[in-house]
Amino acid sequence: MSGLLLDTHIFIWVVENNPKFPQAVRDRIEETENIFVSIASFWEIGIKLKKEKILLSCDFNEMEARFLETDFQLLPISIQDTIQQYSLPFYLAEHRDPFDRIIISQAINRSLPLVSKDQAFDAYPIEKVWA
Repeated sequence: MSGLLLDTHIFIWVVENNPKFPQAVRDRIEETENIFVSIASFWEIGIKLKKEKILLSCDFNEMEARFLETDFQLLPISIQDTIQQYSLPFYLAEHRDPFDRIIISQAINRSLPLVSKDQAFDAYPIEKVWA
């Protein structure tokens, strides 16, 4: 499988047209044919909205429509992804975020570069794309 996997915050930045989003990363996404968003990202967005840890310019119910306006592909979670996540070490004590761990596992299992600003991802055997 070739393409890029977007971390949750990157997907939000794309659909919200966030001005903090580096142009070089935006260009890389626009130039790549297969862009994936994990189903875990939608789960994470819903939980973080309920806990008021993030804000969006739209209601959560509109996120599906925003996703469908892109050419992105939805990436399901497989049993192999959960097995991979189980075997991932906890490199950093504070990096126990289950959403990050499953997205990292999806990137590993599909050999997809992961677009993320999250520096904790640098400890894992993935190719991370950032400016």
